[in-house]
Amino acid sequence: MERERMHVKECIVSAPGKAILHGEHAVVHGKVALAVSLNLRTYLWLKASTTGKVCINLPNVDTFLYWELDELKQLIPESSGRREEGRCLDAELVRRLREFLDVTNGDLDTRNSATITFLYIYLSLFGSGDLPSLTVSVWSELPTGAGLGSSAAYSVCLAAALLCASGAIPTPLKDWDPTARWCQEDLELINSWAFQGEMIIHGNPSGVDNAVGTWGGMLRFLAGKIIPLNRVPLLRILLTNTKVPRSTKVLVAGVKDKINKFPSIINPVLDSIDAISCTCEKVLSEMTCEPIRGEHYSVLEELIDINQHHLNVMGVGHASLDTLCRLTLVRGLHSKLTGAGGGGCGITLLRPETDCSIVQTTMQDLKDCGFDCWETSIGGPGVQQHSPLSVKEDVREILNRY
Repeated sequence: MERERMHVKECIVSAPGKAILHGEHAVVHGKVALAVSLNLRTYLWLKASTTGKVCINLPNVDTFLYWELDELKQLIPESSGRREEGRCLDAELVRRLREFLDVTNGDLDTRNSATITFLYIYLSLFGSGDLPSLTVSVWSELPTGAGLGSSAAYSVCLAAALLCASGAIPTPLKDWDPTARWCQEDLELINSWAFQGEMIIHGNPSGVDNAVGTWGGMLRFLAGKIIPLNRVPLLRILLTNTKVPRSTKVLVAGVKDKINKFPSIINPVLDSIDAISCTCEKVLSEMTCEPIRGEHYSVLEELIDINQHHLNVMGVGHASLDTLCRLTLVRGLHSKLTGAGGGGCGITLLRPETDCSIVQTTMQDLKDCGFDCWETSIGGPGVQQHSPLSVKEDVREILNRY
C-alpha cells in the first residue's frame, strides 16, 4: 500500500547555502543587495519503505526520530489535501505538530524546528490519502546558525524530495544523468513550499535564502522584490567562520541608531553600498559574455575592500573580521564580512590563477586563529536531483548509514 502512494522509490537532492556578496544592512534601508549561492550544500536522501513508519535522520544535529503512520494520521487537519497550493502557512497544523512534539511554548530549537518542518511538508503533501512509510536522511556541509542559509537549504531539499515523492512534480533525472534540475514552474512550487518551512523556522523570513537555495546563481534583492539574475560566473572563494556569536537584531538596531544620529553622514554610505552592488552586478554580467580578464577581478577586489570599510563605518565590523582581512591581504587576497557582521562569517575572493599553496597557507593561518575555513565557490546551481554516484563519496557514505 505504501508503495502505491509513493511516486518514487528513492530520490537524492541537494541545495546550496547562501552568502551576501554586497548590500548587507543597506538592504534593510531600501538599497540593493546581491545574494549568491554558496557551494557548500545540503544533501537529502529519501527512500520508500514498507515498515509502516516515517523516519528522519539528521546527523548534523544528532536527531534520529521515527513515528508510526497511525500516530501521524491523527495530526492531519480536516482541510488537508492542499498539495498544489504551498502558499500560506497552515497555522492549525503547526499548532498540532508543536503539541505532538511537546513544544507548545516559546521559540523552537534547531532540532524541533527541523522536525516540525519535515512533518509539516510531509503531512501537507500526503495528508489527503494514505500516508506512505519512508525514511529521510539529511547531511549538510553548512554550519548551522552562521547566517549561511542552512535552514533554507534544508527546507528546499525537503520540498523538492517530498513534492517528487507525492507526484506533484516529476523527477527530472533521466537514466545516465549525473544531476538534473527542474523546470521553472516546478522550481516555483519547490520555492513556495520551502518558504513555508522557513516561516516555521524563522517566523518572518525575507524569502531570499530559500530563493537562492532553489534557483542558485545570484539574486538581486530590493525592497522585498527578489530577481534571479540569469547568468553569473562561478567564483572561487574562501569562506571563514570566525565563530564569534552575534545578534542580527542588535546589529540592525545599531545601524538604525547611527542613521538617526548622523543622517547626513550615514545615508551617503548606504547610497555608496547601493552603487557597489550595482557596479558588482554589472561586472559579473560582463564576465559571462566576454573573456574574463584580470581587470574584472581587480574591480571585484576593490569593491570588496570599499564595502568592508563602509560596513566598519556603520558599526557592524569586529576585531575577528579585521584579523581575517589583515591575514588575507598579506597574501594579496581581499575579504569582507558577509551577513550580519559583528563576528560571524567573511568571504575572500580567489582569482582563478591563485596558487593552491597560497590558499592552503592562508587557510592554515585562519585556522590557527581559531576560525573555521572552507575553500568553495559562489554562483553555482540551485536545487538539483542526483544519481547516487554523482554524490561526493564522503556524503554518500554518511547518508548510506541510515
